[in-house]
Amino acid sequence: MTMQPATLADWLTLLETMHPKAIDMGLERVGQVRDRLGIRFDCPVIIVGGTNGKGSTCAMLEAILLQAGYRVGLYTSPHLIDFNERARINGEPASDDMLTQQFAAVEAQRGGVSLTYFEFTTLAILRLFAQSGLDAVILEVGLGGRLDAVNVIDADVAVVTSVDIDHTEYLGDTREKIGFEKAGIFRAGRTAICGDPVPPQSLLDHAQAIGADLWLFGRDFNYSGDKQQWSYGGRGQRRNSLGYPALRGANQLLNASAALAALEALRHRLPVGAQEVRTGLAVVDLPGRFQVLPGRPTVVLDVAHNPHAAATLAQNLDNMGFHPYTYAVFGAMQDKDIDGVIEKLKDRIDHWCLADLPLPRAASADYLKQKLLDAGIVPQTGAGAERSIETFASPATAFANARSRAGENDRIAVFGSFLTVAGVMEAKRSDRAG
Repeated sequence: MTMQPATLADWLTLLETMHPKAIDMGLERVGQVRDRLGIRFDCPVIIVGGTNGKGSTCAMLEAILLQAGYRVGLYTSPHLIDFNERARINGEPASDDMLTQQFAAVEAQRGGVSLTYFEFTTLAILRLFAQSGLDAVILEVGLGGRLDAVNVIDADVAVVTSVDIDHTEYLGDTREKIGFEKAGIFRAGRTAICGDPVPPQSLLDHAQAIGADLWLFGRDFNYSGDKQQWSYGGRGQRRNSLGYPALRGANQLLNASAALAALEALRHRLPVGAQEVRTGLAVVDLPGRFQVLPGRPTVVLDVAHNPHAAATLAQNLDNMGFHPYTYAVFGAMQDKDIDGVIEKLKDRIDHWCLADLPLPRAASADYLKQKLLDAGIVPQTGAGAERSIETFASPATAFANARSRAGENDRIAVFGSFLTVAGVMEAKRSDRAG
């Protein structure tokens, strides 16, 4: 490359076109460039993979460690609105300047190695963290585990939150195949935590084959609780009288337990007190994960885009109390199990506002409408219709329509792809700015 891009936006535009494939699984190319860049960590590294619950678990780990006064780097993907969200240092997104400096360094060292957008940006953020004098680094796996770019780093503790069916074209179409891919982040002689109450045999076998120190939910760590508070029990540590995490939803105690197991495994290197755990869980924040916005009608944002996550969303909606009508703003990628998502939620939704999304691999709103009809949802027409299906050119226009029709006691659930939730968040942000 002769001329380097000047801005973060220019860099990201360039990176989208640099590699012939958007997703190109494998660690050889990333590993080569990692070695040239000399990326290594002197502090503990926690890598978190899993089908669902990764983001929540990472957010809880970050919040607790920050409360304990540690300098923390957190890498997550994808972002909702700004790319900078992917790299957080001490709870703050990295600046454009910090990122563009690292992009230039990766470009200078990659030689002739072709990298995808995800691989290039992952290496840049890893190098940023390695140079930032951190006490702890938390890395969220992008896709799978074994062949994901994040897995070029050997984690001190690896967490698999859950194993379910998603990304079948890359990871396989059974829990056993997917479990093997997720278990690829485990390392010999190091702590491997599985928060899934029913782990696939392939994950157990792989952990044993490589000699990882496997912690299983229900055997090595667990939780108990009532409506007021809960307790964590691990191999050698108990944490009692904990408040519920600020993240709402059915699986958050499983995620919180896995996070506390990771901290227990690191307790000699990163000691954390009881009050710091309590405060961290109380203040943790994760946009777009069963996020209930203030005001009326009630608006729920949730990036549920596979059947496992949709089942959790359905359970969370049931726990919210009565709303006369529920509107859905829904957009999804074509390669997702759309039928499975609809099946879990169709009995909870009265009015569907379906959105086109700005990506070639997105399912069109018309395609989603046909899926709803195939699932036996029969819309009514005319004023006072109790069930409806409408299509829109964007999440923002779909949301505007839902807002205009919903009564103040109704609710609007925005779910599906990250792009669906991001489109509505951006629309709300520009409303406030206006």
